[in-house]
Amino acid sequence: MTRADNLRGAMLMTLSMAGFAVEDMFIKAAARSLPVGQVMVVMGIAGILTFGLMARRMGEPAFPRGFLAPPLLIRSGFEIGGRLFYALAIALTPLSTTSAILQATPLVVIAGAAILFHERVGWLRWLAVLVGLIGVLVILRPGVAGFSALSLLAVAGMLGFAGRDLATRAAPMRLSNRQLGVIGFAMLGIAGLVILGWTGGARLPDRREAALMLGACTFGIAGYHALTAAMRTGEVAAVTPFRYTRLVFALILAVLLFGERPDAQTLIGAALVVGAGLIGLTIRR
Repeated sequence: MTRADNLRGAMLMTLSMAGFAVEDMFIKAAARSLPVGQVMVVMGIAGILTFGLMARRMGEPAFPRGFLAPPLLIRSGFEIGGRLFYALAIALTPLSTTSAILQATPLVVIAGAAILFHERVGWLRWLAVLVGLIGVLVILRPGVAGFSALSLLAVAGMLGFAGRDLATRAAPMRLSNRQLGVIGFAMLGIAGLVILGWTGGARLPDRREAALMLGACTFGIAGYHALTAAMRTGEVAAVTPFRYTRLVFALILAVLLFGERPDAQTLIGAALVVGAGLIGLTIRR
């Protein structure tokens, strides 16, 4: 990979994270008046159609036979859990807190890869994992007056995404970005159906609600497409740290659009998580 490849990959990753942050904003705004499960189902259908058409144009089956192989089923199960709990966290808790907790995902993946796949992880990376988890506890503040049990939804979502990433490493199949997009958005739709089954049925949205769901679909699909392109453009070590720009975008949107005012403890915890993540992703021992 050349320096130009790494720069392009970093730019794509940054655009991807901006897209995901805006997607979260639209989901949170739509979920104020619509069932969050309905928003997820609509997004799932839109993503399946978009990536399915892209796959067909390339002569690929939208749902390959390997879709039902055990490794991919495990990956899909974790993805459903991650999507379900993270969407609930966006709807029910501050966007800034949810986004900060999500940043611990790469650290959990590092620890999981060492335990499950026996990857070599030196003491500095284990220290980074420990510091990052401390940062999550600082944000959650268990045992003190500011603790909210709803914040555990973001933790459950983060663990689901980490499990998905680990299961992806274990899966031997070669799937295109388009096929992974179809599968990913199918899991989003299934997670939405689970929530709808628990909370109640959908209803016809008005123009404002339809516009918010359209925004969530557009930026979610664009963000996913940019993410897969970024991971195949530059070196992983050069591109992956730019995942943390998502938190910056999320904090800006949370303050400007939802009137959130993250307190010092949330900001300190977020700084610990991001700092530990950057160290864990850049060092190799």
